[in-house]
Amino acid sequence: MPEKIEYDCIIIGAGFCGSVIARKMAEDSKKALLLERRNHIAGNMYDEKDENGILIQKYGPHIFHTNSKEVYNFITRYGNWTDFIHKPAVELDGKITPAPSNYKTIDLLYNNEDAKVLKERLEKCYGGQKTVTILELLKCDDEIVKQYADKLYELNYKPYTAKQWGIVPEEVDPNILKRVPVRLDYKEGYFDDEYQCMPETSYTHFFKNILDHKNIEVKLNIDALDIIKTDTEKKEILYNNEKINIPVIYTGAVDEFLQYRYGELPYRSLKFEYKTINTDSFQDASVVAYPKADGYTRITEFKKLPPQNVPGVTVIAHEYPLQADKRKNEPYYPILNDNNIKLYNKYLSDINNIHNLFLCGRLADYKYYNMDAAILRAFDVYKEIIS
Repeated sequence: MPEKIEYDCIIIGAGFCGSVIARKMAEDSKKALLLERRNHIAGNMYDEKDENGILIQKYGPHIFHTNSKEVYNFITRYGNWTDFIHKPAVELDGKITPAPSNYKTIDLLYNNEDAKVLKERLEKCYGGQKTVTILELLKCDDEIVKQYADKLYELNYKPYTAKQWGIVPEEVDPNILKRVPVRLDYKEGYFDDEYQCMPETSYTHFFKNILDHKNIEVKLNIDALDIIKTDTEKKEILYNNEKINIPVIYTGAVDEFLQYRYGELPYRSLKFEYKTINTDSFQDASVVAYPKADGYTRITEFKKLPPQNVPGVTVIAHEYPLQADKRKNEPYYPILNDNNIKLYNKYLSDINNIHNLFLCGRLADYKYYNMDAAILRAFDVYKEIIS
């Protein structure tokens, strides 16, 4: 079989995990074949300019942030990045307030005297802390603080979470509610990481640079699962019905890899409705969340992500969460609960002892990874492969 001779590994999926592993293998003098089902590289980070020259992120807004010097050093090898502090907003009680909520939120939602008392109570309860989770606030013994927590929960966390995940908040992993803290100061900004940036040109350009190596061959518009099969009884991987022993790195959904033998693993997906508007600016922030809006969760204005000098026109996208159907739309977020993790582990047990199969990525690992975490995971899997 030609691939046995020509390649030292096969990687399925050209997102962060697949592309980073391909580059690491290539620099280790290994020839990598990268197969991608879509017609483009970069996975869900793919972006392109529209007819007006505005850079659009096709699969929703992505802002790179990390505390890892190792990750930052890696990404800056393959392109120039510009500092970018993400300052989204959220509509609460008809007012556009910072996200995460901070003391400015309190000033907007309360009269001067009540706002002053609430901030004093917060300082007394959490003196020295810069942030607190909504779950901690809801359990606070101070009645005034708890009333504020209830207000934020009912106006923001509860309706937004219900829409985003399609279930009642009580069924959602508490770690999800912890992802967006409440700030105990006037600082604005969604992240607190040491490095916060956007690619100077585009994410797609960045991925092209990663994959620009003589030892990497990329093939688009190829569904790898049409030619790569798994014999879970013999613990073998087949390429065109021939056994292969080279490493196969899979970054897609595990249930799809095993042809849904135990049923579909639940994911949430997203639908974007784009609109071009003849105006310089549609909204003050690049991303504004609308927890109580009908159907959609937020509106992104791409001309502000990053800021682009294209006068007289802008592009927005309403973002609608929905249940994923892998035959119809792209899975975005694994729905992490005990039953779903149990189902994932059932799939995992069927492929655990296949010596040359390596899983990597949000879909393959059934975990929620930010971009930097995906890169770190790729580093670990690469080390596992070469060991």
